[in-house]
Amino acid sequence: MAEFARISDLSALPARLRDGVVAIGNFDGVHRGHQVVLSRALDEARALDAPALVLTFEPHPRQFFRPDIPLYRLTPPDLKARLIETLGFDAVVELPFTAGFAAQSAEEFVDRILIEGLGIRHVVTGFDFHFGKDRKGGPAFLMQAGRAKGFQVSLLDAFRDEGTDVISSSRIRELLCAGDVAQSAGLLGYRYTVEGVVSRGKQLGRTLGYPTANKALADDNGLRHGIYAVRLRDASGTLHDGVASFGRRPTVDDAGAPLLETFVFDFSGDLYGQTCTVSFFGFLRGEEKFSSLDDLVVQMKRDEEEARALLAGVRPLGPLDVRMAF
Repeated sequence: MAEFARISDLSALPARLRDGVVAIGNFDGVHRGHQVVLSRALDEARALDAPALVLTFEPHPRQFFRPDIPLYRLTPPDLKARLIETLGFDAVVELPFTAGFAAQSAEEFVDRILIEGLGIRHVVTGFDFHFGKDRKGGPAFLMQAGRAKGFQVSLLDAFRDEGTDVISSSRIRELLCAGDVAQSAGLLGYRYTVEGVVSRGKQLGRTLGYPTANKALADDNGLRHGIYAVRLRDASGTLHDGVASFGRRPTVDDAGAPLLETFVFDFSGDLYGQTCTVSFFGFLRGEEKFSSLDDLVVQMKRDEEEARALLAGVRPLGPLDVRMAF
């Protein structure tokens, strides 16, 4: 089986990936709504015995058009590519969203990107996908282009949850900003996960009996500051239960930048320098400032006990959750 490919330059697209089925979208979060589109693309690719690709854009178009407004990215590029690979795709094409790209017409997008660049056989996308300068390319345009140029088009409606509400990246962001990692997991189809390199901190946790694996998250990460029950996957793929604090550590460092600090249960190894993922299973409490380090340690013990109890009863939400956090 050929290795999964990440491509940002269409001139480097291998011949084995042409004449394929392409799912198009931003797919921030790769949530259950996105997974319907992605699953359809995989099904079409299998039926045609064709390669399955995802076409997405970096940076997110909203960041390009509104750089003054921070965008909380649920899945930065590396994590999004990992999720897409896990789902079973052959490649992700991450086209640079530049001024030149934004200025091309809808006709040019079809001809240059879809036909010449990718040599597509079938496009799968959401009903609200628009492209080209001033978003002039839409579903009707894409369907007409497919008929004229010889490729198939599948347009899928918005996917709704069990309460008939549309699942969207913006809705999930709002939940995470409130610390509701449980409900966000139901919409994502897997536990919200972040990825980063473990760095050395001030090692205060070690002196308190709670050594932590520390990582800085992206500046735009909007997750509510607080304490969470989590699972950490180290570079070897081994999973560890733990409890994590995300925030500014007000008891010891009022001016500190937000940091994710994970205390890994029953672990004595060295994680420094490793790229690890942390998956969030439950919100335990908000960030607090304690009057003393002794009071902080007492609460940390309670947090550990609560996290252990919560994690002892968790079950996977589906196949993607199994691969990410179980």
